[in-house]
Amino acid sequence: MTGIVFFRTANRERVVDWYTETVGAAVWLEQPGCTILAVDDFRFGFCDTEPGETETEGIVTFLTEDRAGVEEFHDRVGEAAREEPHVNEQYEIYQFFADDPDGRTVEFQTFLHGVEL
Repeated sequence: MTGIVFFRTANRERVVDWYTETVGAAVWLEQPGCTILAVDDFRFGFCDTEPGETETEGIVTFLTEDRAGVEEFHDRVGEAAREEPHVNEQYEIYQFFADDPDGRTVEFQTFLHGVEL
């Protein structure tokens, strides 16, 4: 089984451009008023909504295989990054947070010990 997470956005084109051009997602399916993106097996979509109704709750998290992957994403997102990559001892991850063009929280992380992607 697989799944898709959808978010409403008043700025679909700008958000889709950021995820495809900066993060490296691919357009998996284009539908009327919705774009579904994919990064490996992770599917997430953005659907048109009225101004002021953009959903920014939750965190979109991308997993990398190692710290170098997290650092590469940090370089790619540039000023959208909120912080430098760091170890989070509570969850045993290496991570940083960024903001997408809608202000949605995006996390890039890798597990430090033995989690297979």
